[in-house]
Amino acid sequence: MHAIRIHEYGGPEVLRWEEVEEPTPAEGEVLLRHTAVGLNFIDVAFREGRRAAPTPPFTPGMEGAGVVEAVGPGVTGIVEGDRVAYASPPAGAYAEWRVMPAARLVKVADGIDDETAAAMMLKGMTAQYLLRQTYPVQPGEAVLVHAAAGGVGSLLCQWARHLGATVIGNVGNDEKAELARGFGCEHPIVSSRDDIVARVREITGGAGVSVVYDSLGGETFYKSMDCLRPRGMLVSYGQSSGPIEPLDIGVLGAKGGVFVTRPSVFGYSAKREDMLAMAGEVMEMIDSGKLRIDIRQRYPLAEAMHAHWDLEARRTTGATVLLP
Repeated sequence: MHAIRIHEYGGPEVLRWEEVEEPTPAEGEVLLRHTAVGLNFIDVAFREGRRAAPTPPFTPGMEGAGVVEAVGPGVTGIVEGDRVAYASPPAGAYAEWRVMPAARLVKVADGIDDETAAAMMLKGMTAQYLLRQTYPVQPGEAVLVHAAAGGVGSLLCQWARHLGATVIGNVGNDEKAELARGFGCEHPIVSSRDDIVARVREITGGAGVSVVYDSLGGETFYKSMDCLRPRGMLVSYGQSSGPIEPLDIGVLGAKGGVFVTRPSVFGYSAKREDMLAMAGEVMEMIDSGKLRIDIRQRYPLAEAMHAHWDLEARRTTGATVLLP
């Protein structure tokens, strides 16, 4: 079997397609044959050695779907032949086969295909906890979504609109603005030419938004804060544009007593019962047609390097999958 291996931290060129030994499931584990693998910005962070990345050599990837080929001792509730998906440590998804703790797997509903299953877990559960738990969006509220045409952003726009919110989205160009509109974003803002804060204030009649979902980080953090209504919440859940400068907590009071939080999907889904509830709601939204996983890029797993180049250059929209 083959897998992508990282022997030293660095750019996309460190992703190497290598022959590796087929693993054997231990106690509580299953052997999984991947049918599709998800691509996420956390993969870039690990590749570069950020965010408590594994020590090289290692196989990256936190999201995938496949078929159970063997079960180790002590595994219950999962049998050979089950279709399953996951979005969880440990890293290792960029492989044709892998072992995975059975407790971190979710059975895939019959109506969901393998590529959708691979793309829905991390991004879908992220949208779920952001909109339903971190800041539960209510009908009539205005929200701002950064990277509104991206993998998580596109789901946030759809789901927030379903919840009855007025959705404002920040995108990089006119093409992405049209994509965001298709995902339910009523007011796309093209940041390459528009003043984000001024446009948000204009759209909301000067009031500001109840919540900002910010995956960009350094480029937008303080602008996001300026878009909030008094006592609104800035949810910073990524920093794809770079690190965030240290925050003087006194700024929060000066800007209207706003709140700032930095949650993580892995924190919200650490308990199995929470993970199953989150993934179950995502699958229910997909089954009912209220949520669409828009897979716009597909790469052979062996060419993960090219997928990383495109992701970092912001040439991707919607979701991306890697195919073994």
